[in-house]
Amino acid sequence: MEIAGYYIAPGTQKKVDINIAKLPSRSDIDISITIARSEQPGPVLLLSGGLHGDEINGSEIVRRLIESDKHIPLKGTIICIPIINVYGFIHFSRYVPDGKDVNRSFPGNKNGSLASRVAYFLTKNIIPLIDYGIDFHTGGADRTNYPQIRCVLRDDVNNELANVFNAPFTLDSKFRPKSFRQTAGRFGKRILVYEGGESSRFDEHAIEEGMAGALRVMKHLGMVDEAPKANSKSLLINSSSWVRSKKSGVFLTEVKSGQLVKKNQVLGTINDPFGGFSNKIKATASGYVIGLNNNPIVHEGDALIHIGVIK
Repeated sequence: MEIAGYYIAPGTQKKVDINIAKLPSRSDIDISITIARSEQPGPVLLLSGGLHGDEINGSEIVRRLIESDKHIPLKGTIICIPIINVYGFIHFSRYVPDGKDVNRSFPGNKNGSLASRVAYFLTKNIIPLIDYGIDFHTGGADRTNYPQIRCVLRDDVNNELANVFNAPFTLDSKFRPKSFRQTAGRFGKRILVYEGGESSRFDEHAIEEGMAGALRVMKHLGMVDEAPKANSKSLLINSSSWVRSKKSGVFLTEVKSGQLVKKNQVLGTINDPFGGFSNKIKATASGYVIGLNNNPIVHEGDALIHIGVIK
């Protein structure tokens, strides 16, 4: 196997640092990749985090799998990239210097902006090598996502892998334009997107669910011989919608992430910080809280609570 001029033989493990660009300070922006190959042929699995630099739960999931040697396969190859967007990671940011989103920059351009160069490297050097991938994310902008898998479920392989991962929730999610997952799909590669927790904060529950799900997929592919058993079956979310604020003010929630709510149930209140009003926020449908805005200061129209509906 070759990655950007580095050769990794069967039965070996190698860590390589790929230079993507330099900052004005002349500091290097490198992507660190750990590749572990078995002597036995088998599938190639990508485990990646930090596509959005501030989504640190995913980076921690991949790091812990490497630290515990769970990334060393019995057969096939596992490619681990704990932090894709290194610039965003060290600057506590979702984005890169020009404000672009790496996950909306695929397939990329080798002479483009930093986001486009990162996307181009993955498109040309990683996607063609893999069979499957799990891309770990969190909620953004002060929002918590309850652990969930997102993929296109009409694809039988995606459906099978999502069931094996067995996150608390599974969402049938269309491809986002110019995303990593969409580009991989055009190459015939299947990538599951795992969402769990909030950006810039560690969430042990989300980290543990992500690790357990990844290990179950690895066991299913014959790459490891042990994986945690799931306590319950993943709930399939058929549709979802955000309950939005009708007023600007201070939001006080009365529900928790993952909670089952009923239509018209009071989810919280928006209060005037000067004591002028108190506005109740009610559920627009019965379902589960799969996303929750943790920022108490909200503006009119802001997304507050993401409700997933099971039919």
